[in-house]
Amino acid sequence: MKKLELRTVNVTRYVTPLREGGSLPAIVEADDGFLYVLKFRGAGQGLKALIAELIGGEMARAMGLRLPELVFMNLVDTFSKTEPDEEIQDLLRASTGLNLGLHYLSSSITFDPLVTTIDPKLASQIVWLDCILTNVDRTPRNTNMLTWHKELWLIDLGAALYFHHNWDNWEEQAKRPFIQIKDHVLLSQASELEIVNEESRKIFTTDLIKEIVNLIPDEWLKEEDTTQNQREIYIKFIETRISISESLIKEANHARQILI
Repeated sequence: MKKLELRTVNVTRYVTPLREGGSLPAIVEADDGFLYVLKFRGAGQGLKALIAELIGGEMARAMGLRLPELVFMNLVDTFSKTEPDEEIQDLLRASTGLNLGLHYLSSSITFDPLVTTIDPKLASQIVWLDCILTNVDRTPRNTNMLTWHKELWLIDLGAALYFHHNWDNWEEQAKRPFIQIKDHVLLSQASELEIVNEESRKIFTTDLIKEIVNLIPDEWLKEEDTTQNQREIYIKFIETRISISESLIKEANHARQILI
């Protein structure tokens, strides 16, 4: 099996901020000539959001879900010196170093659940993954999905894995129900959760989970604990969530029955 790896590119041009996002991501150009949505390490939830984006994104990709290519992006401090907006100046200075980017899907539109009905299997895959990742941010108010070339693409998994904002009781959090699933934008269409659960549990072997977690740069893990300890916790958290996936989908199906 091909080893998982992300390309690393250098930011060459700051194009424009995306002000609809609370963390103020931006469209930038890189030295490979492509445009990316840059997620800043100095914004909002900082490195934790980038880690959640990276783990969640690569898990989604392993399931065959569509997600823009993720890349590591080097940002140098020179951009802040030419930026007139003081808020953006501060953000650029705080984000010098290695950040995370998603390939920019030009001309994509926000997924509208009132207009578009998607395949039940696809809906079930996304609901299953969000249960595992405890992703609280895929609601009708903020779907974090795009339609591009008539296909559904996932974006913005930075609110997932919220246990890592408080490491103290991570084992307890790993075993908790995910009550926020009742607000999931695709729950009413997710009629194949049992099938998806059986298939997805086979995908996420311990080796694959480790390979995904090992993509996290060491410099993103130096805030509170040794890098290896933090990696082990991420691995064990995901493994625990998958081990209780049957109860998680029962909870999701119960919430779904109330909806429909």
